[in-house]
Formats: sequence, structure tokens, C-alpha cells
Amino acid sequence: MSQNRENFDRFVDKLQEEIIDKEIHDFNEHIVKLFHNPKNWGKPANFTISHSCKGEKKDTMEFYLTIQDDVIKNANFFTDGCGATVATGSQTTILIEGKSLEYAESLKTEDIDLALNGLPDDHKHSLELAVNTLRNLIAKYRSKIN
Repeated sequence: MSQNRENFDRFVDKLQEEIIDKEIHDFNEHIVKLFHNPKNWGKPANFTISHSCKGEKKDTMEFYLTIQDDVIKNANFFTDGCGATVATGSQTTILIEGKSLEYAESLKTEDIDLALNGLPDDHKHSLELAVNTLRNLIAKYRSKIN
């Protein structure tokens, strides 16, 4: 490998480290981990029901749930929002997977925020988007089975 290439690679590695350090400073390590490596990301091949909502910042959150006997067996999400919204969607699926619909329906923004170790105030809109999407999805599901 050429010296220029090695210098460039070192520069990129250092820059990436600085970016992640800044993100951790602005948010926290847990949020940054979920943003860079979200759990349950993407539309699965099979699911029972999905629903999406648009948030106040014009970002979208979509949840895909596999439900059996009123229990959420699998939960996935997709968002076109910022890193905080990605982390929020991921954390929400982690909280509801394996839980009853009743539990998921009662989930509050504060519950997700606590699990994320606190979002900055200017990103709290992500919490509202996740809870609204989840509640609308459950209402849609309940109306279809009744």
C-alpha cells in the first residue's frame, strides 16, 4: 500500500473516531450504538401488520409486528429520520418484543426515553413519533381482528 493511501486511511479513522466522540458527547453511548447498529432494522419477509406515521419534523416511522395470541413475537422498524429517531425506533422494538399488545399499548414516551438513558430535548419528537406509530398500529390491528 502506498504511503499516501496509509496516511489517508489514518486520517479517515481519526475523523470517524472524532465524529463518534462528538455523537457520544451530544447524546450518549447507548443511543450512538443503536444509531450505528440498530437492532430490528428493516422490513422483515413475514409480519402480521405494519403501520407508518409522519412526525412533526416530516420524518417517518414504520413498525412491522408479528403477533400471535396478543403477544408481539417479532418487532421491526424503519425510519427515514435522524440518528435519534433510528435509536428510538430500535429501542422501542427491543422494549415490546415478546410483550403483550396491552403492554405495548401502554408504553409511554418516558419509558423509551429512560431506556435510551435520555434523549436531548431537541430530539424528544422521536419519542412521540414512535409511541404514536405504535398505538396507531395496535388500533389498526384490533380493528382488523374484531
